[in-house]
Amino acid sequence: MSALVLVGMSVTDVDRRSSLQAEAASRRASVAFLQMGDPSLSLELTRLADSGASSITLVGVNLGPLAPAHSWLRRIAGHWWRERAGARPVVTVATRLVTSLSSVDDVLLDLKPITGAEAGVTSAAWESVPGHVRQVLICRGPRCTAVGSEESMRALVLGLAQAGLGDDDVLVTHTGCQFPCNQAPVVSVQPDDVWYGAVDPAAARSIVRSHLVEGTPVESHRLPREVHLRK
Repeated sequence: MSALVLVGMSVTDVDRRSSLQAEAASRRASVAFLQMGDPSLSLELTRLADSGASSITLVGVNLGPLAPAHSWLRRIAGHWWRERAGARPVVTVATRLVTSLSSVDDVLLDLKPITGAEAGVTSAAWESVPGHVRQVLICRGPRCTAVGSEESMRALVLGLAQAGLGDDDVLVTHTGCQFPCNQAPVVSVQPDDVWYGAVDPAAARSIVRSHLVEGTPVESHRLPREVHLRK
């Protein structure tokens, strides 16, 4: 039995699950996600292998901004292949990502097998907690996503790049719900303990310029917060 899996690479692809599922259904394929979505790629590979698949083809899909490099698809698949305890199917991976679902057939013409010799999921470079000054938490929960956190995230990341701030300065992290959903899209900055609401792209650029570069919070979008200490 052969199987085809469309693998969402970025958080945006999780948001567009329905489009991926529709395309997969038209091909009698399944869907998995590299990050922040279920099923994970590892779980889907295990499910297919346990159900008797003798060969599995993976196509990485990047429908939105800021997906990890294509090499991560091979890394995760290679890690699964090495760790697989039972029978291991032949796993092949399309050599480039799909940026439009209409081009799936094109990438299926160029596949490369997983051998187990792929780079691992650990590295000396990832051993220590990074030395960033601030961490920006961008809510990608259902409400924030519905009202535009994807574009806010894009504006914030591009603004940081234009300001010359990298991961050692500001670490950007996608999160699930941060709770004040009525204020969506929500962004918080730690350890400053500053929370922002209604962060559209313009507000995201202001947060970069004023807060993350100059150190002055943007009061027009700042949310009040009470800290309840246990006695």
